[in-house]
Amino acid sequence: MSLSGRAVAEFVGTALLVAIVIGSGIMAETLTSDVGVSLLLNQLATVLGLGVLIAVLMPISGAHINPAVSLAILLRQEISAGEAAVYVMAQFLGAMGGVALAHVMFGRAVLEISGNDRLTTGTFVGEIVATAGLIAMILLLVQRGSSSVIPLVVPAWIGAGYVFTSSTSFANPAVTLGRMFTDSFAGISPLSGLGFMAAQLVGIAVALALVIPVITASKEKSDD
Repeated sequence: MSLSGRAVAEFVGTALLVAIVIGSGIMAETLTSDVGVSLLLNQLATVLGLGVLIAVLMPISGAHINPAVSLAILLRQEISAGEAAVYVMAQFLGAMGGVALAHVMFGRAVLEISGNDRLTTGTFVGEIVATAGLIAMILLLVQRGSSSVIPLVVPAWIGAGYVFTSSTSFANPAVTLGRMFTDSFAGISPLSGLGFMAAQLVGIAVALALVIPVITASKEKSDD
């Protein structure tokens, strides 16, 4: 498919992912005042929606729907800088579209500024762990020729990250941007969001540092 077609797929996929994350958070707030139950509802919707989106979009664009994934694949020299730039732009624009869609569905202002401060030393480390794990898993599965299980593995990791990381596993700069513009359950203040994005960049670097030696060793073994 043409680059423009793949960019549209990345835009739509990211928009729907952000709408799922934010919309399910708003719905959870209306159904219960129990934060734990709200988190569970938000988690389930995200896991299920993410799995569907990856399965549908993988044959079209590779289903990055995450600038961290596109950047990692660029650093592995598996896509060109131009392709990566188009993907990332589509993802960030899609994130903003997803916020607007979720807010319109629930009768809120199209865009809001979140007042939810989430950034601490613990959540910064949590985002590094969440992002590094995500990127490492994707790269290793692709290298092994096991891409078919990515629609199962990635949502499972994000779902687990909701409850085992202190950051609740954003692991996606585009989703983080979108969540800065909703003052709802899923929101994150702009300052905290920028901190999370910095942690995500560190997570990419950690993943590549861990995975590249493994991939290199595997290639050398197969060449022997």
